[in-house]
Order: sequence, then structure tokens, then C-alpha cells
Amino acid sequence: MKTCSWFLCLLNTYSFFLLSLTAQVILMLTKLFDFNLGSVTESSLWRSTDYGTTYEKLNEKVGAKTILSYLYVSPNNKRKIMLLTDPDTENSLLISTDEGATYQKYRLNFYILSLLFHPEQEDWILAYSHDQKVSNISGMDFLLLTNMVIHLTSIAGAQYVTCKVQNCTEANKGKPFPGYIDPNSLVVQDEYVFVQVCNLSFSRMKMDLHVISTDENRVVAAVREWNQNDTYNLYVSEERGVFFTLALENVISSMGPEGNVMIDLYEVAGIKGMFLANKKLENQVKTYITYNKGRDWRLLQAPSTDLRGNSIHCVLPYCSLHLHLHVSENPYTSGTIASKESAPGIIVASGSIGSELTTSNVSMFITSDAGNTWRQIFEEEYSVLYLDQGGALVAIRHTPLPIRHLWLSFDEGRVWNKYSFTSSPLFVDGVLGEPGEETLIMTIFGHVSHRSEWQLVKIDFRSIFNRRCTEGDYQTWHLHNQGEPCIMGVKRIYRKLKPIARCVMGKDYSVTMTSEPCECTESDFECDYGYERRNDGKCVPSFWFSSSSMVRSCTTGNSFLNSTGYRKVVSNNCTAGVIEEYTARKQSCPSRAPKGLHLITSEGKLTAALGTNVTFLVFLEEVTIMVDFGDGNAITYSNLSSIEDGIKHVYRNVGIYKVSATGENSLGSETVVLYLHVTCQLEHIYLSAPFVAVKNKEVNLTVVLWPSQVGSVTYIWWFGNNTEPLITLEGSVAFTFSRDGINTVTVQVSAGNTILQDKKTIAVHEYFRSHLLAFSSNLDEHNPDVAEWRFDVSRVIKNSMVEATGISEEQLLVTVLPGLPTAAEFFLLPDKELTEKKPEKILSEVLLSALNQNLVQFTLRPGVQVTVYAAHLSAAPLVDTTESHSGSAMLMLLSVVVVGLAVFVIYKFKRYSSLFFLFSLVHKCCLCPVVSKRNAIKRR
Repeated sequence: MKTCSWFLCLLNTYSFFLLSLTAQVILMLTKLFDFNLGSVTESSLWRSTDYGTTYEKLNEKVGAKTILSYLYVSPNNKRKIMLLTDPDTENSLLISTDEGATYQKYRLNFYILSLLFHPEQEDWILAYSHDQKVSNISGMDFLLLTNMVIHLTSIAGAQYVTCKVQNCTEANKGKPFPGYIDPNSLVVQDEYVFVQVCNLSFSRMKMDLHVISTDENRVVAAVREWNQNDTYNLYVSEERGVFFTLALENVISSMGPEGNVMIDLYEVAGIKGMFLANKKLENQVKTYITYNKGRDWRLLQAPSTDLRGNSIHCVLPYCSLHLHLHVSENPYTSGTIASKESAPGIIVASGSIGSELTTSNVSMFITSDAGNTWRQIFEEEYSVLYLDQGGALVAIRHTPLPIRHLWLSFDEGRVWNKYSFTSSPLFVDGVLGEPGEETLIMTIFGHVSHRSEWQLVKIDFRSIFNRRCTEGDYQTWHLHNQGEPCIMGVKRIYRKLKPIARCVMGKDYSVTMTSEPCECTESDFECDYGYERRNDGKCVPSFWFSSSSMVRSCTTGNSFLNSTGYRKVVSNNCTAGVIEEYTARKQSCPSRAPKGLHLITSEGKLTAALGTNVTFLVFLEEVTIMVDFGDGNAITYSNLSSIEDGIKHVYRNVGIYKVSATGENSLGSETVVLYLHVTCQLEHIYLSAPFVAVKNKEVNLTVVLWPSQVGSVTYIWWFGNNTEPLITLEGSVAFTFSRDGINTVTVQVSAGNTILQDKKTIAVHEYFRSHLLAFSSNLDEHNPDVAEWRFDVSRVIKNSMVEATGISEEQLLVTVLPGLPTAAEFFLLPDKELTEKKPEKILSEVLLSALNQNLVQFTLRPGVQVTVYAAHLSAAPLVDTTESHSGSAMLMLLSVVVVGLAVFVIYKFKRYSSLFFLFSLVHKCCLCPVVSKRNAIKRR
């Protein structure tokens, strides 16, 4: 065995990515992380063409100042390399087609979160970003797939949308199922696509699901149900991946280093249908094995002797072998269990012997006959790697201490030989097993001390082997399960290297297997959907299952498969035998009236925006379907297969529509109904309220909406300091104020997902006097009819009236009313220090006298002098709590306000552009009359 060392003159703040491309080429990406800045400040790309003996630095070829973040290798062509730059410094993609020797850089106009390669087309790449893009020419041109991107951090609803990339438009986007999905749940694995819906039916609780395996046209999934905390139930599906049956209960789980869930289930490489699982049983964790994809499980038989040859007394089911089934997510460190496609039947794992799995007294165990018998190989934990396609095994001790030895076995772990791989003890950080699995060369990396640079050690095992394997070095091996040769309906015979052979198989070696079908027995069938296995092995209906439910989707004239309670295990290849007895029988669908009709919207919602396409999905075939949209339009279909994408309809008016679908055949009919809320976006609200109100006297408050018709609306009112709001479905209320002074009214309007608010202050007194004001005509030319202008002019008018009459500011309130011609009103409020009402009448006469003599004037701007007049000559009327004074002035005020609001919406003035969005509302398609009359709701 030859070794050579190569030192990286790097600080231990570096992280790196080491990757073997071919037998000779190794690429390594190192990154320097600055803890003070909290970011990567430097990166280097290294390349070796001699199995890791020497490395060349490629920084000049990728850009001396370029910081690289990720390295990708095409799964279909290892000569094709892609490098992503750090987007904080440069947004580029580098592509190599010659195993990383040279690179072509492409600038990107979007940020790439990650790259996903097509499993078969080497030039097809999917880039996940804030704009989902696809490339079909090796990254040189990216095409935007769709604007409906699923962001990993999105909190809004995401939908599963399908369309062809070449012609992806809104018109031909497909939605295979209604409703929204969890934005971070999309998984594509083999022929299956999995998504997690956001909402569950009322009868089910949330369940956490993990897809374990999808090979051989079957889904294996782990599901944590509502009554489980740290365990999952294992389910297996039929070929479509729709109907699942329980395979194993209470499989334990743990949290990974990054918060990910790790299920204690291991799929053995090289043996189809073989799994190991750790199950919790009465607070003990035990390891079980299956050879037929979960149809049958059994405990592991412990070794008969220990490492020293001493007998082990371990009797099933009270004592068995238990294994740790953690697979490392780090490519440079091994997990607690390992198997390889190229070495079928050989499994190496750490574990313990006893009544349950423990973390103490952990040893290493190996099986070379696919789990039937096990041998102890070490009394401590080791990392075991496969060399030369599994023809040899390498073991490196798991320890926090520095080491300089490794162990090598040529006979499937029966005998281990000790070798030194370095002269000085090394803290081992990881091992690059590839390409050693094929070429007998491995790379170990670590450091001599915690403050030293990294050291790469290349180990060449070729000198240990003196010849290549010949046909005489191989033997046949029959896969079996405790002597039963028929597994998954066939007898499998493998060609394996003899344990005594010490030769090189080489990278051209491939596993050879022959198979012979077996006659079907009961063990080749599992319980069908809706059935569960009793203790005697028989499949019986589950308590929740109704066989009639499977017939509901059956249409007259067709046939369905009537289950016997069993189904053949997927990928089981048995023939004849009891297959007729256990296989589902085809029966004709019974003639019956329509039943099971469903009507939903494609998004699974009961709301829709005005003027948009609403897609209705109807589920029931082979019947005539009539859909009534509730707005006077209806449509009839005799063949639902022609409308798989749904029935589209556009609503032209806001409202709540009763949508019905009726299915009919010669035997009867069935009708289903949904109520669709068609809404328009609420843009703005205005609370119309009096400026002054009489104490203990009812006043009307009205909310004006823009647009006025937006669908279902809820009004939430707060009066003064009340903490409990008044909630109404009408936009008008009548309220009585019982407290003198300034009172606040706040209203919130909820329409769909929009909530808008307006607030008004009302001066409340025992009585007051009011009078309308008029102005010289030149004021109208400068009136933009916006609130800010009216507020400013009101203040100027009040100051002018105070100067002309000497009235106290506290007793005078002036407000300019909305609309044209410009009008205003003044209010004389009572003096709190006086008990009689006479003085206000005198003050009113003083004010009217000043107004009639043109004494109240103000300058709007240079050259524009405005005169304020009384609208009529009589004295200001008294408004109080007596019946004779019913508030005529107040009613006039409210009418002026309402009329003014209508004018206010359609009037424009450029000087006050901040409120121009109000005026543009008249152009919206869903705008209806501005003011709608509603019945007042009284509250005291």
C-alpha cells in the first residue's frame, strides 16, 4: 500500500467541497469564512489529474477575484462541471465540458438558489430562483418558466400548475387539483410528484409525511399521525401511489443536525425490496428486517459468537441484534450503516445485542448473506468503506483522537489486516471513498493538530493486489430469507467473489443475477387498501372502510375490480399458484342513479374577483351535467371528459351567487350547490359624520365606499373610549352621544382580505347655533375640493370672523363643505361659564351683522380677495334637545355632505395631487353609484 501526503496551506476557518469526477480527476473547492464579517471572503478551486497525488490551483481560470459558492457535476456526464459564484459579489455561472480543465463564464440577470439536473437529459437544467427558469442548452440561455413561482419563504398561497415550457400561457396552464399547496413541499421522485396541501378536511388532523422510496413503481412513505410524537407509521402504495396500506407501525425518528427529520428506516442497496427499520415496542427500540417491501417483518438473529469466539446466548424474540440506521448527509463521513449495489448481500452496521437498541457497548457487525446471519467485526465504532466494488473493505476507527492506522479485509470482514497510512497521527475529518470503489485509491483528509493546516493523504491499494480476478474466483450465491429461496416471487442467484480470492475486480465489473419465477403463495400478497392484517395473518376490512365507497366512481356500462382484501406486492413476479384466489375480480358496474357528484372551484375557494375567469371542477362521469352559474347563465355537458380543465365563467357583477351542478341519467339525478362570493377590491372609504352633535340626541353616521359595490362587507365601529366595537352588515348606524366635548368615531370596513379605516371627531354639546356661509364667486375657481384645502380655508375663515367680531375662538367652529359651489357652515357653541342660552343668540346676530356688512374677508393668494357672506339673513337657529328643534340645520348639513361627496369624487385639481387616486376611482369597471342608502341601526 502506497501513501502520499499533500498539504493545503490554509487556515482551519476554511471549508471545502471534494469531488471525484473520474478515476483520475478530482476537483476541490475551498472557501475562507471570515467570522468577523460573517461571510465568505475568498475561495479557491483545485484540480488533480493523478488520483490526488498533486493538485493545481485554478483561480486564474475562473477569475482571480471570483468567489465560488457551489460546485455541480452533471449526473449524466461527469465531464460537465458547473460552478456558481457568490451572488453578493458576482452573479455568474461557470461551465466546463472537459472535467474542469477550462471554464466559460456566463453572466446571469437573476439569482440562482440551486440547480437541478434532469436525470436523463444532460443539457436540461432547472434553476430555482425568485424567477423560476429553465435551461436546455447547458446553461447558456435561461428561459423564464412561469411567474407563478414557489418561493421557499413564501407565506402566500402557492398552486401546482402544469404547462409545456414551449408554450406556457395563462390559457393553457393546467391545475390538476384545486386549492393551494405548501410552498416548500414539492417533491419530484422517479415517476411521482408529491405536494402537500394547505388545508385538510374537517375530519382529518395534520400528518407529517416523508417519501422514503419510489423505485419499482411503488411509494414507500413514513407518516406521523396525530397521536405520535417521535415515531412514524410506514405505508406502502399500489403502482399509482394513490392508495396506501400500513406496513409497519411506530418506526422511530430523530432530528438531524439542521433540524431535518431522520426516519430510522434503511433501504438495502443491491437487494430490491429489502429494508431495515427500528420500531418502538413497549418503550423499547428493536430492529426489524423485511425482504418483500414491508409485507413481512422479523427480528435479526444475533451472532452466535463474539469477536473472541465466545458463545453469545441470545434467544429470539427476547434477545436479538439491533442496528443504528443513520445515513450520513456528509459525503465525506460514513453513517452507522452501509451497503452497495455492487456488493449485494454485504451490509456493515454498528449496533448492540440484547432486548433493545442502546447507545452504549456499541460494536460493528457485518452480514454477507443479506441479513440472515451476522458476525461481530469490531468492538468499537468504525467507518467501513467498500473498495474495488466491494471486493475488499476498509475500516477507519471513529475516535476524537489522532490515528495513523486503518484496517483492510479481503474476505467479507472475516479477517482484518492492520496498515499505517501516515507516519504522524492524524485527526481524520473525512474520507473520499470514490474513486476507490473502482480504482483502489482513496483520499483521507484531516489535520495534525487543531491549529494546523489540512492534510490530504492519498492511499493507493493497488500494490496489495497482484492479479485481476478470473472466472474461477467467483461463486454463485442464492438469496434467501431463513432458508426460503422465493423472495418477491422469484429465486435470485447472484455471482459473487469468493471470500478467499485476493484479486482485483476492476471498474468494469458488474453484478450478475439470474432469476427463476416461483408459484404464488399467500406470502406474495399484502392487504389491499382498506384492509388490515389480523394476528392470524388474514386481511380483514378496517373499521373505517366501506367497500361501497370504491363503487361510487364506477359508471354504468363499465366495470370495476372487486377486492378480495389482498393485492399482489408490487414488483412481485410470482406466477400461477393461488393467484386466482387472491386477485381482485372484475365486475360490472351496477346501474344506479347519479351519486357522488362534486362541485368545487379550481382554487378550492368560495371567493372570486369580479371580471376574472372562475374555473369550476365537476366530478362525476357518464352522466349529463348541467351547471347553473347563478347569474342567469347555465350550460349543459353530455360528456365531462371534454372539460377536464374545468368549466370557466366570468361574473360581471358583484354578489353572492348560488352555483349548482346537476347530474342526470335515466335512473335519476343529483344536485350539488356552492355559494360563490364575487367581490371587487375595496379602494377607499369615507366616514360621513356631523361636525357638531347635540348631547343625548341621535345622529346618523354613514360610510361611503369606493367602489360602492364590493361584495360582502362587515363594518366595525368604535365610539369614544368604548373597548367593545359594534359590528354591523350595514354602512349606516344611528348613535347617541351622552358625553360633552370632543368624541371620536372610528370605523373599519372589512371586504375580503382588505380592511380600511376612517376616523372622525364630533363636538358634542347641550345645544348650538349654526348658519350656512357663502363666498364671492372667485373662490370657486381656486377650489380643488380636497380635504386639506377645505381644512386650511376653514381655519382662515374662522380667524377672519374672530378678528371682525371679537368672538372667542373656543365658541366658534367653521367647516367648509365638500363640493361646488363653495359653501361653509359656522357653529356657535355654548360658553361653559354661562347657564343661559341668550348670549349665543346675541353673538349670532353680531356675526350675521359683520357678514352682511362684508367685514369678513381673507386673501387666498396675492390678487385674490374673498368675501364671506351669510347664506340667509335670519339669525342662526338654535339646535338643542327639544322636540321643536329637530335639527333641521343638521339634516341640511348631512344632505349637503352627501351631495358634496358625489361631486368630490369626480372633481380634479392638480395642486393637491396627493388625493388624485380618489378621483380615478370613477374609471374602475366595478364602480357603481357612490352613495347607497342603507337602513340605520340604532345603538345607545
